[in-house]
Amino acid sequence: MKAVELIQLPIKNEMELFEEKFKASMLTKVPLLNRITYYIVRRKGKQMRPMFIFLVAKMVSDGGFDERTYRGASVVELIHTATLVHDDVVDDSNRRRGFFSVNALWKNKIAVLVGDFLLSKGLLLSIDNEDFDLLKLISIAVREMSEGELLQIEKARNLDITEEVYFEIIRQKTATLIAACCGIGAASVGANQDTVQQMRKFGEYIGIAFQIKDDLFDYTEDKIGKPTGIDIKERKMTLPLIYTLNSCSDKDKKWLINSVKKHNTDKKRVKQVIAFVKEHGGIEYTVQKMTNYKNKALSILENYPSSPYKDSLLHMIDYVVERKV
Repeated sequence: MKAVELIQLPIKNEMELFEEKFKASMLTKVPLLNRITYYIVRRKGKQMRPMFIFLVAKMVSDGGFDERTYRGASVVELIHTATLVHDDVVDDSNRRRGFFSVNALWKNKIAVLVGDFLLSKGLLLSIDNEDFDLLKLISIAVREMSEGELLQIEKARNLDITEEVYFEIIRQKTATLIAACCGIGAASVGANQDTVQQMRKFGEYIGIAFQIKDDLFDYTEDKIGKPTGIDIKERKMTLPLIYTLNSCSDKDKKWLINSVKKHNTDKKRVKQVIAFVKEHGGIEYTVQKMTNYKNKALSILENYPSSPYKDSLLHMIDYVVERKV
């Protein structure tokens, strides 16, 4: 059984029911919009976000949840999908998860309007049902994702990212959404504020570990679906490189910065940078940091009694740090 199927096992029925509810939440009287939203739903990924919501909701409530949890998952998917549609326009990207992006098929103007529609659908789903606490959690995530993206753009110009700034960027860009999912899972079943915040922290730690793992793929030899050195080509400062820059000589530092700034499309030079980072302990340091965040997430789960939902979340943590893609 695949890792994701194993994680999903205790909530398989809920995930199937959610798919129907999510499709229904997108329905509209505009045929063009229905065609586009149908296309979006069909090319779904691993659906990690609803999985986090349902597993956390079940774990903190001894196995039960109702419509509010389904709505919470729908709101997250609607608002997150809106941000992805807008991201593809911003990045001028023609593909997402191996499929054509909305802007590639229907052009930018329609893609922006579809993103706006999904965003408003998510807001109204919460407002109409007075799920203001859930809406607040996802709104904080969207604000932080935007801030993280802008912070990364600002810092990429000068390549002056410190380790502290790097962690702030990935906390906002990646971890905040997983944190919101875990917080929404707890809040949707009426958990107290301490539990909601604890689950948010749990999601944040997993999200940071997830992004660090993603950054490590840039330095791997394995066949992972994306070529190595992509981050360097895009002048993204990730932890292996930041650590190496901070621990090498001034001469080597100058060479590294020059390589990333001016020779980032030279395949041979990019390979040299990757080799240099490996030789100077950048990978070992990064793996150690990822493991620290994994352990922080594990320590939060220790507070909860054994259950199939807790087991799935434990599998999820392992999957995040051991996945091959």
